[in-house]
Amino acid sequence: MLLSVAPADAEAPPSMSTLPDIPAPDPERQALARGLLQTPAHISAKYFYDQRGCELFEDITRLPEYYPTRTEKALLQARGGDIARSVGPCTSLIELGAGNCEKVRLLLAALQPQCFVGVDIAGPFVQAAVDGVAREFPGLEVCAVEADITAPVTLPAHIGERGRLVFYPGSSIGNFDPDQSMTLLRQMRALAGEGGGLLIGIDLPKDLLVLEAAYNDAAGVTAEFNRNALAHVNQCLGSDFDAAQWEHVAFFNAAHSRIEMHLQARAEQQVRWPGGARAFAQGERIHTENSYKYPLPLFLQMLTQAGFKACKAWTDSRDWFAVIHAKT
Repeated sequence: MLLSVAPADAEAPPSMSTLPDIPAPDPERQALARGLLQTPAHISAKYFYDQRGCELFEDITRLPEYYPTRTEKALLQARGGDIARSVGPCTSLIELGAGNCEKVRLLLAALQPQCFVGVDIAGPFVQAAVDGVAREFPGLEVCAVEADITAPVTLPAHIGERGRLVFYPGSSIGNFDPDQSMTLLRQMRALAGEGGGLLIGIDLPKDLLVLEAAYNDAAGVTAEFNRNALAHVNQCLGSDFDAAQWEHVAFFNAAHSRIEMHLQARAEQQVRWPGGARAFAQGERIHTENSYKYPLPLFLQMLTQAGFKACKAWTDSRDWFAVIHAKT
């Protein structure tokens, strides 16, 4: 790995440890550049989700190899009545990482909340989805919030503090390292408030062939989704990644019980952005995503550590997926 950094002084040699001269008021760009300069390089999975990335992920959820979406959806359909009885009265249903709001539709009829809030980092995408929910449920108050859910989410002032249910489907909690997951679960606990709850989906450990096929589909949609993150990075950082020069790699890391996704350089290349650059050797990788597969007892322990009280879990007939209701 070679690294070059624009020097502050023309006579001073660049330092291997110096970060690029990214403007101080933009911490997100600083963090992005810092990740690219580490060994191994990495970027946050949130860069998957520009407009094109959201569209590609919708395509992924319909692939025959990608079991999580249809398994969770079937579980929500089959257990909707049980979930509603466990949740009880619900004033506000708040979906984090709402995307196309498809799964929440399965809950709205059963829970009959007064208000639905869709929260997502892709603002225009989630606004369009929330507008669709409003058309389908005309008596429901709805709003869209553009926010990065890795930070505490601020809801509109008119959203009541009582009777909140935070909904986080799709096993997206698995995209975060365990320490990050605990932080996020504690933030969800705070967002739900006293007398509220969390309804969360997790992907469970299963056969290796099933796991790896879900992230290496025959049609190559996941590969395109992975490479599209580089286009988003280019937009955010002003870099010049050529996505065609990167190969999708995904595999199960048994030691950490997680799927890992990487982008691997097809050839030696140099990537530049304002204030810095990095040379990548052929075969060098950028780590783009983890997807942890938690055993159910371990995840229930995590919920308790995050401050939740009584938990109730439902699994599908193959024990591939779980939906958990945790009360505050």
